[in-house]
Amino acid sequence: MRKISFLQQLATQLSLTLVGLFVILPVWGMVRLAFDGTLKGRPTEFRLLPKIWSFDAFMQVLDKPYQSVDFQVLLKNSLFVSFSAALIAILLGMSLAYAFARFRFPGRQSGLFALLLTAVLPPVAFMTPLYIILSLIHIRTTLLALIITYATFAMPFCIWNMRSAFQAIPKEIEEAAFLDGASDLTSFLLVTLPLALPSIAVAGLIAFLMAYSEFTIGWLFVEKADTVTLAMSIYAMVQSQYTGGAQPWSFLGSLTIIMSIPVVIIFLIFQRTLLERMMFGSLGD
Repeated sequence: MRKISFLQQLATQLSLTLVGLFVILPVWGMVRLAFDGTLKGRPTEFRLLPKIWSFDAFMQVLDKPYQSVDFQVLLKNSLFVSFSAALIAILLGMSLAYAFARFRFPGRQSGLFALLLTAVLPPVAFMTPLYIILSLIHIRTTLLALIITYATFAMPFCIWNMRSAFQAIPKEIEEAAFLDGASDLTSFLLVTLPLALPSIAVAGLIAFLMAYSEFTIGWLFVEKADTVTLAMSIYAMVQSQYTGGAQPWSFLGSLTIIMSIPVVIIFLIFQRTLLERMMFGSLGD
């Protein structure tokens, strides 16, 4: 192992410290806002610690954070929309990803290029066509419209991610299953799919986060308060600062922390499974 000098080690530690501070300080700033009981609007001075520690903002946010809508309704809408969008993006994208990875057909390269172009385009480019299509089928103001919209945005990424996973699996494994009498579907479900699960899980998590945190385009499809999500309610709190209905920023900080809890729980639940499967796959190679 190559030894590094004291100055190199010092520079490395300082760089890592700066990166850590860059990540931690905004998070701590949001925590400080959430527990500061003295805030009546936006903060007017810099402090590392709250002047008065208080849980009042959490109690009020857990009651009715957005207009007269209960917190449980907002949380249910967010989780339902996010999980449904991720599931649709994975299930529909899986078949396309496998087809692009295993088969050769006319228009394959053009299709891949179209998916890549769709993935890099800003979501605002799809607002008008989605608005028109969902209005024509009379579901624009429902949660189903949000699910379809978010699944549409997530699917290109999911397809490219899962396509790479399927390509990394040796085709000889599937051919061995065919020789043992397995059908195409059986081979895919029992051989290919388990090996690709880590990448599929990552794609699903990213699709979930995309839907869970999106708030700008969702307002285009929402007309009733009971179809608002948590991310939209946070955006509404920020906008209220400019419309005269300002709320204490402690509400904003506390709702942001509460909103992040389901994401942290999901990562804690799946991190061991993902790491074990990735390690198993690397050892198998």
